[in-house]
Amino acid sequence: MNAITVHLPEETAARLDRLADKLSKPADSVAADAIEDFLAREEWQLAEIEAGLAEADRGEFASEDEVNAVFAKYGVKTRGA
Repeated sequence: MNAITVHLPEETAARLDRLADKLSKPADSVAADAIEDFLAREEWQLAEIEAGLAEADRGEFASEDEVNAVFAKYGVKTRGA
């Protein structure tokens, strides 16, 4: 396992310590879990954005009828419907 140094504002460090106490876990473990969660979320989001851009580059767009059907499903009236 690698060790890194992270500089946190005092209040953030205090919040981390309070949460770690409530979870009965070491603060470095709580911080490592938070970093893992952040990385997973950001990686997923960027992958979804890249996939959407690739679809757009291929010209894969929803038709006006498909878009209107989604809006209609949620009770939103559109000009084309």
